Amino acid sequence: MKDLIIQILTELLNQLKLEFTEIKVDESDESMIRVDIDSPKASRLIGWHGETINSLQHTLKSIIRTQKKAERSPFIVIDVDGYRRAQEEKVCRITSQKADFVREKKTRVALPPMSPYFRRVVHLFVASSEDMQDLTTESIGEGDYRQIVLKLKEGSIEDGEELAPIIKSDEKEEVISEEGFDNLDI
Repeated sequence: MKDLIIQILTELLNQLKLEFTEIKVDESDESMIRVDIDSPKASRLIGWHGETINSLQHTLKSIIRTQKKAERSPFIVIDVDGYRRAQEEKVCRITSQKADFVREKKTRVALPPMSPYFRRVVHLFVASSEDMQDLTTESIGEGDYRQIVLKLKEGSIEDGEELAPIIKSDEKEEVISEEGFDNLDI
């Protein structure tokens, strides 16, 4: 699969006249294939809020699914010069802040709507973090408005309580709409 990914991406990037110096494929995680592209003009490869990188990723997955005659596309994540990793870290950092608030107030918090990929990042982060074993996540909503609700595992809140995205700042609580998630392709 590694050679096929490199071959397809090389051809795509050359056809699109997008400069790159190296393509690295990491298949060590059984749940996904991570592709890192090094480029002297990373911003052209990333695009506005990740639009170009998302399109490349979708195109790569579609080509592989077609060539392999597979029922489903493989789970591939393309990253350019650490752009996605930085986004993933930011989403996890914000989730940690909101987790502290959930514990302190014994309430639940809804994160802003985000892409399926970033919802998956949050679900896996909460499920795999030792210090978050008292919390659980669930996705609610439809389509572009689908979001994650972060809550305590033990039902210490009532149904119907406020789900506004809230985090605790240094000395006060503030409602945050999308501002903590600026520049994420979520």
